[in-house]
Amino acid sequence: MERDGQQLSARPALETEGLRFLHVTVGSLLATYGWYIVFSCILLYVVFQKLSTRLRALRQRQLDQAAAAVEPDVVVKRQEALAAARLKMQEELNAQVEKHKEKLRQLEEQKRRQKIEMWDSMQEGKSYKGNARRLPEEDSPGPSTSSVLPKRKSDRKPLRGGGYNPLSGEGGGACSWRPGRRGPTSGGG
Repeated sequence: MERDGQQLSARPALETEGLRFLHVTVGSLLATYGWYIVFSCILLYVVFQKLSTRLRALRQRQLDQAAAAVEPDVVVKRQEALAAARLKMQEELNAQVEKHKEKLRQLEEQKRRQKIEMWDSMQEGKSYKGNARRLPEEDSPGPSTSSVLPKRKSDRKPLRGGGYNPLSGEGGGACSWRPGRRGPTSGGG
């Protein structure tokens, strides 16, 4: 029995000595290289995250290419739909261009008629300015959308007060700019 008691007491001493040695070794290792170990673990984590996202993207791209290679009819349908959409947009653009050209032609014709009427009135010795203003009203009895008639100034509200002149330097309040002093600075020396 004595032997069994000695073996039991001897084993914990060896285990505690081994634990102490491990604690001292690991403690000194962490004390010496602890920050290096922490930073290298963080660096490995970041690199692993970057590589895993790139590998996922690469796998997805390979799957997409495989799916496109397997189903060429889907690709053809997609290209036909894209071409049809482009054709439709081009037709709409062409229609808008034609409308714009027609509007320009009408404006040119109207300007040409006005010039001819002004020339005729000048030949007759009449004032052409008054006629130019009355002509669009006679041509179209409805509301006129022509830009020939100038707006009256009394209808419009002025943006600023009548005495405002941005070049005078007045009226700005606290936001006035003053040039710096000319000449040499008065520093010691």
